[in-house]
Parts: sequence; C-alpha cells; structure tokens
Amino acid sequence: MTAFPRLTPATSTLVVVDVQDRLLAKMAHAAVLVRNVGFLLDVATLLGIEALATEQYPKGLGPTTREIARRLPPNPPAKTAFSCARSEGFLDELRRGGRPSVVLVGIETHVCIAQTAFDLLENGFNVVLPVDALASRHAVDHATALRRLERAGAVPSTVEAIAFEWLGDAAHPQFKAVSKLVVARDADSENA
Repeated sequence: MTAFPRLTPATSTLVVVDVQDRLLAKMAHAAVLVRNVGFLLDVATLLGIEALATEQYPKGLGPTTREIARRLPPNPPAKTAFSCARSEGFLDELRRGGRPSVVLVGIETHVCIAQTAFDLLENGFNVVLPVDALASRHAVDHATALRRLERAGAVPSTVEAIAFEWLGDAAHPQFKAVSKLVVARDADSENA
C-alpha cells in the first residue's frame, strides 16, 4: 500500500459539497455538520488554503446555507451530476491549483461525496474525508460509504486532526488563532 502524504496548506484544497438548506433539513445532526464545516473553512482561511464549493440543483434544493456561504466565494457552481468532478471546469480548477490533496466535506456521504471521491481518486488526487464534516440522511448509508471509500483509497480523519496536521507545529504563526477556533468549537459543542 502506498503511503498517504501528510496534509499541508501548500498541498491541500478544501471542497464543500452541497451544504444546502433543504438538504440540511433532512440531516439528523445538521448543526454539528455546519459547525464542523465552518470550523474547517475558518482554519483554511487562516492558513491560505483554497476552498471551493458546489450546489446540487439549487433551484430545487436551495442555496448553500448562510453560515457556510458567508465563508465561501460567491456564486458556487450549480450541478446536476452527483460528482463534483463531472461538473464543467471543476477538475480543471483543481488541477490549476496544483494541490494534490482534496479534503471533502458536505452532503451526502453515500451520494455526492462518494461519487466525487471516486472520480478524484481516479484522476490521481489524494482524498481526505473528515468524517465529522460529512452527513447522510441515514446512518447506515454514511457508515457504509465511509468503509467503501476507505477501501478505495480515501483517508478518513476529523476536522480537528486536519487542522493540526495543516499547522504541523505549535510554532506555526497561526497556531494561537487556530487554537482559539478549537476552543470556540468546543464551547459551541458543549452549548448545543
């Protein structure tokens, strides 16, 4: 088995998949998902990591939820394909960035996340799945998809593990800022 490269800000892109209000309404732990995706977006911003987003058929499913949309570039591309990689220009944009590792977050693990991950793996990207920033309507779909994706070569992780992997060292200039985000996320979790 090939060793998976460590994530660094210079090698990573964060991709937010379909975190839309009408889809969130169907998720059992929507608030946790939004909090964790927001946390990872905030860390990415501090560390200069590009974030891309997509929306699945926004005419029917609505826009990206406001809490996430405010952290992203405006007007994410709409798609009807389940895989982001099958949306026009998506793979080209990832390749232009020159970052071989993609951190995927969003909805639904067994549909759009899985199909995107498979396509990214087939196109030579490393795929990391923060399991606490992914969701499906049904737990069995989420868990089964994660097992299948890991067997295919995607690497499971968590948002906090990824944040500290991106930092790499407590001497990093953004360590204190990221630590504040960790503390705030913990406080939000306790108050939920």
